[in-house]
Amino acid sequence: MRRDRLGDLAVFLSVAEACSFTRAAAQLGTSQSAISQTVRRLEADMGVKLLTRTTRTVALTVAGEQLAATLRPAFDDIDARLNALSALSATPSGELRITTNKHAAQTVLWPVIGKMLREYPDISVELSLDGRLVDIVAERFDAGVRLGEQVAKDMIAVPVGPGLRMAVLAAPAYLARHGTPLTPHELTNHRCINIRLPTAGGLYAWEFEKDGRPVNVRVEGPLIVNDAEMVLRAAAEGVGLACVLEDQAVVPLAEGRLVRILEDWCPRFPGYHLYYPDRRQLPAAFKLLVEALRYKEK
Repeated sequence: MRRDRLGDLAVFLSVAEACSFTRAAAQLGTSQSAISQTVRRLEADMGVKLLTRTTRTVALTVAGEQLAATLRPAFDDIDARLNALSALSATPSGELRITTNKHAAQTVLWPVIGKMLREYPDISVELSLDGRLVDIVAERFDAGVRLGEQVAKDMIAVPVGPGLRMAVLAAPAYLARHGTPLTPHELTNHRCINIRLPTAGGLYAWEFEKDGRPVNVRVEGPLIVNDAEMVLRAAAEGVGLACVLEDQAVVPLAEGRLVRILEDWCPRFPGYHLYYPDRRQLPAAFKLLVEALRYKEK
């Protein structure tokens, strides 16, 4: 059977069930003349008369009755399968692939994803923890989570966490020996622990701002690492000054192993955003994730 005949068969079945060209046209949102032409074309293709028409009634011929009896269960089955597919699209299920970094995964993503996996057993999630920025389209990720300033302008971005702050830290013993810097410019006279950036491979320039005036400082020191935990450990042992995200330093600050300096030079900046390339035909599981992660100011 030619695929283009399916539409004609559906029109015929509508006429057969409505026993009227006028009612069938209204149901299908088309004209009576278009319905009539379709039925005539189908009859010509099949070589049999399917309907008997009078000025007042439309009746099925024997061939028409046989064709209608054949079509009803077939189209009912198609409708049922389409409804099942629609239900599937509305039920959260399937795999979600997300690229992010370790800090965002621990602080923003996991509290939501852990709960989602418990409540929706048909959802599975792949988290790729990678400090570098990846092309989520080329590498077939559904979404990424990065700092707002890192998200490309052509992406749809949804804030998923509060603003963040950097914290400059030092061991009390280090400050006792070397003194406490009072401005970012004085950092050039101190031993600092550098962080190697995963994307470009360069060293992170410590970023500050006060009274609307930004200041970036290229620091130097005896150690370069690419992990915040190692930075904190080295700083607590007096190797040098450290600069990490504020919430990464909560424990060593509370324990007194580190103290904070230059706090008034560290304002908040936009936090993590979930980003993805398109908002059309989003799977139910992805919609659920977006809404669960969406940050709401308290």
